[in-house]
Amino acid sequence: MKKSVFRYSLVLLCCMFSFSFIHAQRNSSLKISSIELGHPVPGIPYYHFKAELELAQPSIIEVEASVNGETLRLVDLYRGDRPKDLDKPSFIHRPPSGYAMAYDNNRYQNPLITGWVRWEPGENYEVTITVRLKQSVHQSSNDRFVSATATLTGPDQGDFFDPAWKNYKSIVVSETAGIDRQNEPVEVLLPFYPDEAWDLKREIRVMAVNPDDFSLREVPSQVFDIQEYLVADDMAPLEEGHPEREIPLWMPTTTCKLAFLADVPARTSRVFLVFYNNLDAMAKTYHTDLITQGELPGLRIENEHYNIVLHPRSGHLEQFALKSKPEYPLFHRMETNGAIHWNPGIYVPPRAWTHTADWKLEQNMHSVSGPVLTTSEVWGALRGVPEADASVRYDFYPGVPYFINTTSMRINETVQTLALRNASIVFKRELMKYAAWYDVVRDEVITFDVSNLADLTELIVDADVPWITFYDEEAGVGFAGINLEFATTGVESRPRLLNPYMYVNVGPWLYWSRALSLSFGSSNMQQVIPAMKGSMFMEKWAYLIYETDKEIPYNPVFEWKDKLNNPLKIQLVEEVDQRVSRSLIEVYMDDGKSGWEERDTGRH
Repeated sequence: MKKSVFRYSLVLLCCMFSFSFIHAQRNSSLKISSIELGHPVPGIPYYHFKAELELAQPSIIEVEASVNGETLRLVDLYRGDRPKDLDKPSFIHRPPSGYAMAYDNNRYQNPLITGWVRWEPGENYEVTITVRLKQSVHQSSNDRFVSATATLTGPDQGDFFDPAWKNYKSIVVSETAGIDRQNEPVEVLLPFYPDEAWDLKREIRVMAVNPDDFSLREVPSQVFDIQEYLVADDMAPLEEGHPEREIPLWMPTTTCKLAFLADVPARTSRVFLVFYNNLDAMAKTYHTDLITQGELPGLRIENEHYNIVLHPRSGHLEQFALKSKPEYPLFHRMETNGAIHWNPGIYVPPRAWTHTADWKLEQNMHSVSGPVLTTSEVWGALRGVPEADASVRYDFYPGVPYFINTTSMRINETVQTLALRNASIVFKRELMKYAAWYDVVRDEVITFDVSNLADLTELIVDADVPWITFYDEEAGVGFAGINLEFATTGVESRPRLLNPYMYVNVGPWLYWSRALSLSFGSSNMQQVIPAMKGSMFMEKWAYLIYETDKEIPYNPVFEWKDKLNNPLKIQLVEEVDQRVSRSLIEVYMDDGKSGWEERDTGRH
């Protein structure tokens, strides 16, 4: 068998502080104009020092800082003439490998530097800053070293979290739509070294930083989906005859998903600190209005706005009711499985038309429940059509009148179809009187009294409809779908879809659905359309349960559409761990240049 060709490149520490700082002499040509210890702010979202330096003359430089004799691994360098907006997250980042590989031919005279320092109030910190002055981007024996030292005392302002939690990560959350957010659910993926993640569900605490007085407020959080990869790199040669590696390609890593509730005023950014690494931490119980009862697949979920019941066999949405309108529960309970939510679905004659809602406990099931998030997931082959796999996920949150539904379908083998559909919501017809949606072609809201339409009337809706709703003004209840994401793609071939669109249909039921490819509903209803192997379809909707407005019945949909289509922006900022290598190794598939050879321009 032909041997695969690999090449790996070891970039030595020729550009990253490889000079010996122990020989640096303190020199009056480096002056610390100002230096202070600071609290986390969006632009520097960690406890830090910030120093303004003054050099005798402009120079190409490299900078290192140490605190109480320990060299910092996270030090950022800025041009002093470029003000830093500390109220917004930074958009400049260089990973540890960047310091080893990149040249900086900027000339600095009044640079600003910051460093990650977890200082405590009243404690003293000796900060030493050493600068290498260079003639060019390359290091030389003629380079000169200057340094200066300052002693700082941690200020008493603000709160400080228990030092028993040895580490923290920082998350900057930004609001961009001009809407105040309160208790907004936030979800982020976090990585850890295994020796600092003893029991993440027990250890993690999330603290919101008040930008006015830097006080800390603990917010409800929930850890789930913990994954561990504990295999270490054995440092063996990549190929016979090659040397053993000096640094590992990877390190064992534990990851988890973290959900928490964030308050972020309109057009602002806020810092949230995630503390961890406390072997003795006690489990913390948070109380919210999100309550989950029962067992999969027939969970019952409630919060302050609604009660929801999932089907006992398929796990699909079966019934819900507004708590303010308990006398008007919404349901379907007519055709086949009777669920409100039906799809993904496919019709491959002469086999029966099948939907994910037709599952009868043969599907895979998984759930997560807690104070911030309850998730119900079901997935597997479509009943009677093993050529297609599908999944349905519901995410429920405290304090909000909506839940999120994500569905996907994958065609494993080509099948000849009369129908390929997704995103179906079905009600008993008598429960809803009106349908409304925003028509992107006409640039207006379209409203129909569906109670007076003839059976099997179909209302055509654009495939990119931003929202659609059914409501009954007399009952005062509405249900809306807010379109968050929609994607169609293929692996072996491009998707082949016949006239994709959304539509509303009336009969004994009232439903909306996405027709991915629906010849069954076309002028020539018996022509088959292939669903090609490798085709994949995904939908993500927010389903909103609301009380109708007296002036514009569907008015609440506008408010939630703006929020849900403009989610909070998340930026994760982490300290550089001491075990991170100071050089970089990359593995290349074939022989060839890496792009770094003879790179001496410094223009980047």
